Amino acid sequence: MRLTIRTNLAARILMACAVNEGVTVRTSEIAEKCNASTHHLLQVVNLLHGSGFVETIRGRSGGLRLARPMEQISIGAVFRVFEAGVPFAECFDQETNSCPLSATCRLRTYISRALEAFYHELDMVTLADLVKGNCGLASLLEMSPRGALSCNESSKPVV
Repeated sequence: MRLTIRTNLAARILMACAVNEGVTVRTSEIAEKCNASTHHLLQVVNLLHGSGFVETIRGRSGGLRLARPMEQISIGAVFRVFEAGVPFAECFDQETNSCPLSATCRLRTYISRALEAFYHELDMVTLADLVKGNCGLASLLEMSPRGALSCNESSKPVV
């Protein structure tokens, strides 16, 4: 399985906003910190905004910030926004499926179950789980000293 670039950028944008909680972050700053094209980043920001994950502020001191607390943003929900429309394999898209085995192949059933398990696992992960106590991430994504998430907030990843 491979995530789309847009899904990867969505995660980076949300982590940057979470690390800089309470601060309006400019898309150009995120693009620079995340080594991403501003053009692609803006497309992803629009979808994140439309899905209620970030709010955008226009104007000279504009930018974006989380639309709700990071503890309420499920990574599974974010990934679904970006990945749901992308068929995992040809047989998952009825309009373009030309596989002659589709009617009898059982592989699709098992792949569907695996995808459900993948999303179920990510549904249990919040944005806060990714950033709180992650000092390395905070130092990479910090936009201003006053807005950076404290590294003293401990949160160990579940492995």
